[in-house]
Amino acid sequence: MNNVQLRVYMDEHTRKHTLVAGILMTLIGVLGILLPQVMSLTVSVLIGWLLTLSGIVLGYQIWHNFSHNWQNWLKPLLLLLAGLLIMFNPRAGAAALGLLLAAILMLDSYANFSLAFTLKPLAGWGWMLFNGFVTLLLSALIIAGWPSSSLVVVGIIVGVSLLFDGLTLLMLGWKARP
Repeated sequence: MNNVQLRVYMDEHTRKHTLVAGILMTLIGVLGILLPQVMSLTVSVLIGWLLTLSGIVLGYQIWHNFSHNWQNWLKPLLLLLAGLLIMFNPRAGAAALGLLLAAILMLDSYANFSLAFTLKPLAGWGWMLFNGFVTLLLSALIIAGWPSSSLVVVGIIVGVSLLFDGLTLLMLGWKARP
C-alpha cells in the first residue's frame, strides 16, 4: 500500500491516534525490556485475572443451564483455581509461562530441523538448520535457568513484541501523513 492508498483509509484524526498508540506501545515495550521482571509479573497477574473471570463466567453459565451434572462444574472450578493460584503467586505463573515458552521453542526447533533437511538440496537450507540450532539453544537456556530465568525471559519477549507493535503503529501513522 503506498501513501496515496493510506491517505484514503487514514484521516488526520486516525493518524494522530495511531501515532499516540504507537508511542505508548513503544514505551511500554521498552519498559518491558528494561524491567523484564515487572513485565513478567504483570503478564502473569493479567493471565490470572483472565482465568479467574473465565471461571466465574463459565460457572454462571453452568449454574443457569447445566447445573444438574456435577462434572459440568469441573472446568469452571479449574479455571477459577488456576486463576487464583496465578494471581496470588505470580512468580509461579511466570515460571509456567517460561516453561511453556521453552516447550514451544523446542517444537519450533524440531520444525526448523525437519524443514532444513527437506530443503537440503536447495541453496540456503543451512540457514534453516542454523535457525533450528539457535532456537534449540534458546530453549535449552530457558530450561537450564528455569524457573528463575522465566522472570526475565517472559518479560523481555513480551517487551520486544510490544516494542515492535508500537514501532509498526508509528510507521503506519508516519507514512499516512499528507
